[in-house]
Amino acid sequence: MKVLVTGGAGYIGSHVVKQLGEAGHDIVVYDNLSTGYPWAVTFGTLIIGDIEDVAKLDAVFAEHKFEAVLHFAANIVVPESVENPLKYYRNNTRNTLNLLGIIEKYETPYMVFSSTAAVYGMPDEKVLTEAMPLQPINPYGASKMMSEQMIRDLSFASNLKHVILRYFNVAGADLTSRLGQAPPEATHLIKVACECVTGVRAGMMVFGTDYETRDGTCIRDYIHVDDLAKAHVMALDYMAKGGESQILNCGYGRGFTVSEVIDAVKEKSGKDFPVELVGRRAGDPDALMADNTKIKQVLGWSPDHDDLGVIVQSALDWEAKWQKQKSA
Repeated sequence: MKVLVTGGAGYIGSHVVKQLGEAGHDIVVYDNLSTGYPWAVTFGTLIIGDIEDVAKLDAVFAEHKFEAVLHFAANIVVPESVENPLKYYRNNTRNTLNLLGIIEKYETPYMVFSSTAAVYGMPDEKVLTEAMPLQPINPYGASKMMSEQMIRDLSFASNLKHVILRYFNVAGADLTSRLGQAPPEATHLIKVACECVTGVRAGMMVFGTDYETRDGTCIRDYIHVDDLAKAHVMALDYMAKGGESQILNCGYGRGFTVSEVIDAVKEKSGKDFPVELVGRRAGDPDALMADNTKIKQVLGWSPDHDDLGVIVQSALDWEAKWQKQKSA
């Protein structure tokens, strides 16, 4: 299948591109390289461009007869979205609207959209189903919720089929260390802990130790990036075989506390590092985990790396390689 992958040079997008290429798809990556890298594009053609540039995007669609679009290009840092909300509405929501306009013009039949559990906000429930109300509490979550709605509305009004994947906490790296997480500034827990191991950071903080969990720290559902990537490839196959549009949670359905994750990083690396216990951050619920019943039923998806040790080890292996690569 001829596919366009926006944001395909970034962390998640690049892992998906690798699996799409291995599955035999014909790939064009469209990325502005704000957080991505040319070396991360392991298959297909890289076009450097911004979705804000509608004329350039239109020209790419005119040249290539895409059968599907996988849309990853977005800003994803929650605290930044609170401080600079219009950046998120411009890049995430407006640029998705730009992309949908081109998809409509060229009648592209399939779309897979990168969404987030942040659309649920702070629900009372700890295990979340796709049927739960959407009540985002930050501009990042709101920008994704609005994008979801636009995709659903266009699908209703046209022949576009879509699969929206709501990610939980994506972590880890390609098991060969060919790809991994390399943002300008780390914000994700496992990445931050790995930077403590390599000496990039002197230590880290844990926000809140008084939650109603088994050790007082927050519980999250960590999913290996390769398992997440697998869901995208399966979503394309599902639609190509006549599957209807879907919204699917993507997580393992179980979680680990912040303290358990840090302990796993220390154990796997054999290194200790300072951890400062500080107060809660606003907007952090006790626990968030995916009900993944639907994705298993609809796509036949099952994880290959549902093991915190595997996730952590792959992240550590990548981090060691990345620090050497940066200093070379």
